[in-house]
Amino acid sequence: MSNSSTLDLKSLYGYLLDHSLRDDPLLQQLREETARDPLARMQIAPEQGQFMALLVKLIGAKNIIEVGTFTGYSSLCMARALPENGYLLCCDIDEQWTDIARRYWEQAGVAHKIELQLAPAADTLQARIDAGHHDRFDLAFIDADKENYGRYYEQCLQLIRPNGLIIFDNMLWSGRVADPGVNDTDTRALREMNKFLLNDQRVDISLLPMADGITLARKR
Repeated sequence: MSNSSTLDLKSLYGYLLDHSLRDDPLLQQLREETARDPLARMQIAPEQGQFMALLVKLIGAKNIIEVGTFTGYSSLCMARALPENGYLLCCDIDEQWTDIARRYWEQAGVAHKIELQLAPAADTLQARIDAGHHDRFDLAFIDADKENYGRYYEQCLQLIRPNGLIIFDNMLWSGRVADPGVNDTDTRALREMNKFLLNDQRVDISLLPMADGITLARKR
């Protein structure tokens, strides 16, 4: 037992995957295809996708928002975990990447659960708010432009039900958030988001050292 973290996660990563990840050929194929893209680093880690699918099932989610879809790995993981009548709203602006996502959604048999909106995510979310869709969603995953995390958060907070969950990606940012010598726009935005969430009494939070750092925020 220990009252502080003592694990060297990098040295244990192979063991973690070997003894936890339940992979399959379709997910492997999507990772391999995405790896050929110069921005492949934007894809979430496989163990994170499995963890998010577990969260979908744990909270009994039926309606999900995803802000930032890329080639569709996270949406594929979550859509598979949804019930047959589940609904996933994907917000992105890039047709080339999301065409890859659509292809894999079709192969997985989950395309009927997913609505893709190719438009600025803030506009898509605001349209749902204006339509009165408050408290209709169970879960949101935010993984897009870091400068707008705060805006997406406030919008998702209106759309998520009480006890619903908001997941933020890249909250440790390869350690740059803890390095005072790094002050680019994205790093500063993530630092501010971490500080804001720490003090936001509208949610319960936990920042986890998984992949690039994910924060779970439960709406009170």
